[in-house]
Amino acid sequence: MESLERFIIEAKAATYISGKRPQALATRVGAKDIFYDQGALRYLDSHYGGTDFLGQEVVWQDERPVWAMNYYGRILDPSRFDGERAGIVIKQALTALYQEKRFLGGFTYQHSLGEYVDQSVGDYTSFLGVERILLADRTVYQLDYQGGLIKP
Repeated sequence: MESLERFIIEAKAATYISGKRPQALATRVGAKDIFYDQGALRYLDSHYGGTDFLGQEVVWQDERPVWAMNYYGRILDPSRFDGERAGIVIKQALTALYQEKRFLGGFTYQHSLGEYVDQSVGDYTSFLGVERILLADRTVYQLDYQGGLIKP
């Protein structure tokens, strides 16, 4: 199963973070889908919205869903922060996190546009977390997420 966790990190880094978003035909009306595959494993991130958004990531092994995560993110203070700045901070913070070969656990990243803080409990098999961006100790962006293994 460690190979699954490595694949999840690899897929996340190769899609949203890399900017090389391989677009897939939308699986649902109005969704934006990006995908990644390697051997028997396939990853799909399907989401709706822009500044405020909702989505789900799923990994299949040999066409069987084995892992998923859902998320909801939003700008909490649009007078002080926007989606473009959030994207810049998140991409740089997650790049640093994925270089540590992980996507969960406590993580803080200082950026000139804001402080990125991620907190979660559990491991890739079952987890719950929140990522935030703070300006002067005030949360201006938040994303809540949860997920884990899918068992038949």
